[in-house]
Amino acid sequence: MAFLAPSILAADLSNLSQQIRLVEIAGADWIHCDIMDGHFVPNLSFGPLVVKAARKVTKLPLDVHLMIENPDKYLEDFVNAGANSITVHQEAVIHLDRTITRIKELGVKAGVAINPSTPVDFLKDIAEYVDLVLIMSVNPGFGGQRFIPNSLKKVKETVELRKKLKSKLLIEMDGGIDNKTIKAALDAGCDVFVAGSSIFKTENVSAAAVELKNIIKEKNDRK
Repeated sequence: MAFLAPSILAADLSNLSQQIRLVEIAGADWIHCDIMDGHFVPNLSFGPLVVKAARKVTKLPLDVHLMIENPDKYLEDFVNAGANSITVHQEAVIHLDRTITRIKELGVKAGVAINPSTPVDFLKDIAEYVDLVLIMSVNPGFGGQRFIPNSLKKVKETVELRKKLKSKLLIEMDGGIDNKTIKAALDAGCDVFVAGSSIFKTENVSAAAVELKNIIKEKNDRK
C-alpha cells in the first residue's frame, strides 16, 4: 500500500484550512509538514504553531519532517502540536538512537531522513528501530527543485535493507515528486510520496492531487 502526503510547505498558509481540505477531498493520506530552521537548511519555514493549526482542521496523520539543528530540543513541542510522526535527519543528530527512542517514548512514529549525498549504509544500524525512512530526492531547503534520479537507487537499496531486517518500515520520498517521477519512485519500491509544488502551485490543487493519487491507486490495485 502506497500513500500520498501533500506538503503544506508549498501551500497558501493564509488559507491553510481550505488548502488542506482540497487535498483531503482528492484523497490525500497524510499531511506533510516541512520544518526548516535557516541553519541546517538555508530556508526558514514554520514551526509548531502551524502544525497545531493544521491539526485543528484535519484528522489526517500529520507527518512532521524536521530539517533543523538540535531537533531533540523541539520534539515535545511538535508532539504537543499534533504530530503523528516525526522524522529527523541523520546528518543533524549526534546520538540518533537516543533521538529515535525519545520520539517513540512520546507516543508517535519515528523516522530518519537522509540527504542525496548520504549513503543508505548509514542507516543499517538504526533501520530496525524506525517506522519510516525518508529518502531526500532533492537537496533539502527549498521547494520546487528538480528530482535527483540517483535517489531511485537509494530507494532500491533501502528496500533490500528492509528485506534483510524483515522490517515493516515505510520508505518515503521527498523532493521533485510529480506525475512523472512518482511512477519511477513507485517502481523502485517507495511507499509514501511527498508532493508540494506539483500540487499546491497549480491552478487546480484538487485535480493535481487526484492525478497523483490515481497513479498510486493503480499501483496499489496491481499488487
